[in-house]
Amino acid sequence: MISIHHISKSFLIPHEQKRSVKGSLFSMFHRKTYERIDVLQDFSLEVQSGEFLGIMGPNGCGKSTLLKILAGVYEPDGGVVEVSGTVSAILELGVGFHSELSARENVFMNGTLLGISKSQLQSQFRNIIAFAELEQFSDTPLKHFSSGMAARLAFAVAIQVKADVYLMDEVLAVGDAVFQKKCLEVFRDFKKQGKTLVFVSHSKELLEQTCDRVIVMG
Repeated sequence: MISIHHISKSFLIPHEQKRSVKGSLFSMFHRKTYERIDVLQDFSLEVQSGEFLGIMGPNGCGKSTLLKILAGVYEPDGGVVEVSGTVSAILELGVGFHSELSARENVFMNGTLLGISKSQLQSQFRNIIAFAELEQFSDTPLKHFSSGMAARLAFAVAIQVKADVYLMDEVLAVGDAVFQKKCLEVFRDFKKQGKTLVFVSHSKELLEQTCDRVIVMG
């Protein structure tokens, strides 16, 4: 389902941090220098159809970068990436939400950004709000939500995307035990449907509960 052959990815981080307009103007006359950060080097991986793959490792080891390459957010500097079927990437919960809009308005706006049709969102709206446990707050502006409430809503919308491959980056890190249990039930449904999941987490316990195989990046 996913074939990754000898990919690499680096980022250039500028040494100079501009802190003022005067500093920015002054820096125009100086050569900019950068530090090269090699995040992925000669990385290869195969993920079979229907497999749940877990990825763990310390911060900065390239886990999120790898998911963003699989999602098409980044292009690798070298190597080949092949992904079969449609992909749904849940990389940062709440991206595409607007704090001034209500939960209801955000469901439709964010769902549309994720490629979900208006008719599907309308038919699933009650289920989305119920899954997020926000029935009493559907018309409340998001700015009044806790981070956990917003995360529940974001996940509830994101799982409405119909895909063959799901990429998830620490989606359960901000939820409580009840929310995590519901998310794991969603993962079990994905498994029954033959979906493929690549799941990044720092939680060894969650990965053991969810995944067929776990790799450690370092």
